[in-house]
Amino acid sequence: MAFFDAFGVDLPKLIFQVINFLLLLYLLNRFLFKSVLKLLDERQAKIKKGLEDAETAARDRELARAEREAAVEEARTEAQAMIARANKIAEDSRTEILAEAKAQAEKLTEKARAEIVAEKEKAMAEIRSQVADLALDAAAKLVGAQMDGPTQRRLVDRFLADVKPSAKGGS
Repeated sequence: MAFFDAFGVDLPKLIFQVINFLLLLYLLNRFLFKSVLKLLDERQAKIKKGLEDAETAARDRELARAEREAAVEEARTEAQAMIARANKIAEDSRTEILAEAKAQAEKLTEKARAEIVAEKEKAMAEIRSQVADLALDAAAKLVGAQMDGPTQRRLVDRFLADVKPSAKGGS
């Protein structure tokens, strides 16, 4: 006790103050600290949940953005494929139309050539007929008399045989 007296400490008051301090500590711990710590824990849990929700929302936004970009890319690819198909169809149609037009042009050209050949043959036949008539008239004038049918025919055939090679050579 001399130790406490040397410092001027009253031991019963010290014990009473220690008991009061411990009692106050117990009451604060029981009623105040536990509820404050509970509130702090709840608040920390809410903040943690909020952060997790924010991270989840950020991941969801990133995932949605990626899905949107994938959908846009897929739409672009599909659109390019459609354009390619349309171009191919147009090119095929163009080729088909050109081939058909070329075939019709060739057909018309061939028809025109056939008509030209037919007209040429007709004209040649008319010319031969006129030449034969002229030859008969000239022969009749030379001979001075009218020849009978078979003789005329034989002369005309011989004349036409002579005229054909020169007509073909001249064409």
